[in-house]
Amino acid sequence: MRVSQKLEYACRAAIQLAKHYDGESPLRLDDLASREHVPATFLVQILSDLKQANLVISRRGKSGGYLLSAAPADISLARIIEAVDPQLLEEPAVSEGESGEALHQIWQGLTSTLSEKLQSTTLDQLAHPQEEPMWFI
Repeated sequence: MRVSQKLEYACRAAIQLAKHYDGESPLRLDDLASREHVPATFLVQILSDLKQANLVISRRGKSGGYLLSAAPADISLARIIEAVDPQLLEEPAVSEGESGEALHQIWQGLTSTLSEKLQSTTLDQLAHPQEEPMWFI
């Protein structure tokens, strides 16, 4: 699977917004770009895509910036992908030839599995991964 740089940056930005989510306080573009090592000029375009998909809200002014439009637990990774790089989740075309149908079923199964995993993975899970319990003896 090949993930575009744009999609990588979009996911990282969304996770960063999830880490700082309180529903009220936006994260400044420069802070977001710095934390994730993403060029600010490119990040503006990405955040615009996320805003058009109603995943991000922008606020202007001195205390402006970006914040998620919903709680991180309510935003799946699949929604980020649909906003930025929807071709990643497209159904594969039917392959031609004698072996085409067998291959198509494999590609279709992989796409379905990937889609299910992305639908069930939320920004909250990625922003706050559950650590293994540490046992002290």
